[in-house]
Amino acid sequence: MSLAHGLELMRAGRWFDAHEALEDEWRDAPPDERDFLQGLVHVTVAWYHASRGNTPGASRQLAKAARRLGPYAPSHRGVDVERVLGQVEAAAARVESGSLDLIPVRI
Repeated sequence: MSLAHGLELMRAGRWFDAHEALEDEWRDAPPDERDFLQGLVHVTVAWYHASRGNTPGASRQLAKAARRLGPYAPSHRGVDVERVLGQVEAAAARVESGSLDLIPVRI
């Protein structure tokens, strides 16, 4: 698997498949790339939890995504991390307000 494939799956809203692809990439990554990839995994899992009605799971994953991706802003490996973090923040606010109807992540 590759980062590009994981991002493609995210763009298609295939959260579970994106999680699997990015997790495979994470396992083989050098230590300095792992937090970045784990952050993207947390994004996919947050959207997956939201689609399944799991408010606590979505909330926890969004917090983890922000924490792991923050150091890579504004961009890393062709990903506009700043934009992703803005979407994570907006999603966290929606979840906090009681809505799991998250706007699909644009990456």
